[in-house]
Amino acid sequence: MQATLLPLTPSLSLYKSQSSLSSSSSSSSSIFNPSFSSSSFPSSWKLPLVSSSSSSKLISLTPLHSSNHLQTKATTTAAADSSSESSSLFKALELGILFCLWFSFNIYFNIYNKQVLKVYHLPVTLTAVQFAIGTLLVGFMWGLNLYKRPKLTSSQLLAIFPLALVHTLGNLFTNMSLGKVAVSFTHTVKSMEPFFSVLLSSMFLGEMPTAWVVFSLVPIAGGVALASATEASFNWVGFLSAMASNLTNQSRNVLSKKLMVNKEESVDNITLFSIITVMSFFLSLPLAIFMEGVKFTPTYIQSAGLDVQQVYIRSLLAALCFHAYQQVAYMILERVSPVTHSVANCLKRVIVIVSSVIFFQTPVSPINALGTGIALSGVFLYSRVTRIKPKTD
Repeated sequence: MQATLLPLTPSLSLYKSQSSLSSSSSSSSSIFNPSFSSSSFPSSWKLPLVSSSSSSKLISLTPLHSSNHLQTKATTTAAADSSSESSSLFKALELGILFCLWFSFNIYFNIYNKQVLKVYHLPVTLTAVQFAIGTLLVGFMWGLNLYKRPKLTSSQLLAIFPLALVHTLGNLFTNMSLGKVAVSFTHTVKSMEPFFSVLLSSMFLGEMPTAWVVFSLVPIAGGVALASATEASFNWVGFLSAMASNLTNQSRNVLSKKLMVNKEESVDNITLFSIITVMSFFLSLPLAIFMEGVKFTPTYIQSAGLDVQQVYIRSLLAALCFHAYQQVAYMILERVSPVTHSVANCLKRVIVIVSSVIFFQTPVSPINALGTGIALSGVFLYSRVTRIKPKTD
């Protein structure tokens, strides 16, 4: 019996149909206005008083063509203003679309990824597959000149390598956490990222936080602790994996500041992300083979009682959404300030948590919801009181 995709439903039909094996479900945004007066002209432009029959008049020297000239200028300026308003409106619309895409891709990544990880318990292999598909997309863009292929020096590659290493580990730990606990809990724990950002920046960059920044960390830590204590899906592997993801992802930001300091050798954000993706694939592939073996073949998946087509399709969709949401995040970061990006990142996390709870029908107690809300409020406060560049994940 051949299974078909989609719709998206919490009940994941990744297992074989009933004819072979039992099915499994997963809950889871100056007009020219001259002002003329006699005092505004130079003294040489003023003529002496001339007598008339009854009064004296001040004769000012004004070019005969000034009226037409001013009208032309006013018309030109008005047209320029109109063009500027249209351009601003277009940019605002473009930015709004990018934000919607960023949020949507992130939501679908977490849903598809969780569906696969609930039945395919090999997070290292799945991470390598996601980087592999990202590498194919990067090669496709470079091969068709959709984006200029970079020419990198050896010093640039050496500087980027540590970023790729922590990027690989950050996504690996995230997948490990998603495989063990609910999506909403993983993202609640990942709201602790500001804590690690402040800690690592003070240790390695000498950037001491202000009192307001330290104050904003209190509700973050308290909220995560409260949510963890009342989380129905809590286990230490999932919790510690999410915390390790925070550490590695924020290490990437610190390394970006510490290593990519030579402006002559710097690359733009999208190019940097593309290079990191390719490097991460070559780092994760041998790691997956060493730790889990070659277990993404149709034979292995079928022998595990899973529907090969459904596992492959959902893994592909998760990988495409994974690469797309990170690519869009870098595009947004080039258009807005880091603080705006950080606020949007906080909003994105709220949307992901709420959507995953609804989709997977995750049980949430009032105290658990309160803890998550407190933590996210702290993240929002942090984004308003700091100018530390946020991560884009």
